[in-house]
Amino acid sequence: MASVAQLPFDQTDPLRAAPELRVLQARGPIHPVRTAVGDAAWLVTEHALVRRFLDDPRLGRAHPAPETAARTGKSALFGGPMGEFDTEHADHARMRSLLQPHFTPKRMRALRGHVEELAARLLDDLAAHGSPADLHAALAVPLPILVICELLGVPYADRDRFRGWTADAANIRDQARSEQGLAELFGYGLHLVARKRAEPADDVISRLCAVADVTDAEVAELSMGLLFAGHETTVVQIGSGALLLLTNPDQWRALVDDPGLVPRAVEEILRAPDKGGVGIPRYARTDIELGAVTIRAGDLVLLDTGAANHDPAVYPDPDRVDITRPGPAHLSFGHGARYCLGAPLARIELQVAFTGLVTRFPTLELAVDVAELTMRRDVLTGGVTALPVRW
Repeated sequence: MASVAQLPFDQTDPLRAAPELRVLQARGPIHPVRTAVGDAAWLVTEHALVRRFLDDPRLGRAHPAPETAARTGKSALFGGPMGEFDTEHADHARMRSLLQPHFTPKRMRALRGHVEELAARLLDDLAAHGSPADLHAALAVPLPILVICELLGVPYADRDRFRGWTADAANIRDQARSEQGLAELFGYGLHLVARKRAEPADDVISRLCAVADVTDAEVAELSMGLLFAGHETTVVQIGSGALLLLTNPDQWRALVDDPGLVPRAVEEILRAPDKGGVGIPRYARTDIELGAVTIRAGDLVLLDTGAANHDPAVYPDPDRVDITRPGPAHLSFGHGARYCLGAPLARIELQVAFTGLVTRFPTLELAVDVAELTMRRDVLTGGVTALPVRW
């Protein structure tokens, strides 16, 4: 029997997959692993199976015995089970029904002009600052925060506070810190709800407060979940996308020559970063037979969208960055019933950010060697700590 792989894999190059992951992918679609905290799990790496399992009701985020369930890490937010096992599907459907009206593609498209205005101001500041500069601090961090704050009705002046809490909540190494960050974020959400009930405005939190049967706690939980997901992941995607393009100068030049390619480039930016070996956590709600593998009820299953996005059976030469790549859609936003509600907004922010960069800073390049970049390894979302550039 093959040895059980230990997570996380050793990924010395931020632009390339861990060699151990590639070995596993060549062996088959699903693999027994040990998580970072030593618990047993299944790692799914094949595109077809990850896609299928993302929309399989036999898998969920809840567990009948959460205190003894396998965990991926110390994060209180994503390290273990979430929700009530008996009502999980109904609870998820209710959450989607409450949030979906605020994130329709039509509503998001109406925001594009304002996102362009916000990005233009940040790029004006970047130009005024002059070369060199930190693209992470100048654009990748503030743009998603500005957008999600205005959308939700969260004061931008509070950004340092809530960004600290979301980083703590996502900490995968310190459970007490993660729990404290989550509690602070929820308390902040309750404060905002009380303010919106007293002084409603044209924003998502106010509109959620206006729904008759929604409690303050429910609005706080939903809105703070949106605050986390709505800025943290896009911050990482802007940074990783810029890094990919600048380390593939032929692709950068192609965008400079034809900014009309940006929407297709964004899809490759979403596919190409190799975060394999992480996996979206799910728990089996019943036994699942899969060829010679039996996933037992209660088992932790990690759906590795990063590996799936680099499945050579689906994406020829998957490690090559190709902004004109044809083929199936990536799985970075999930699939099916749990497909990311914020996907239309994230696409708009990425398209606006990279259109602005290639048109205003066509000679942009990294100001340091890739080996000098440091990555955030203590939080779930990862990403660079800084991205020095020059032009």
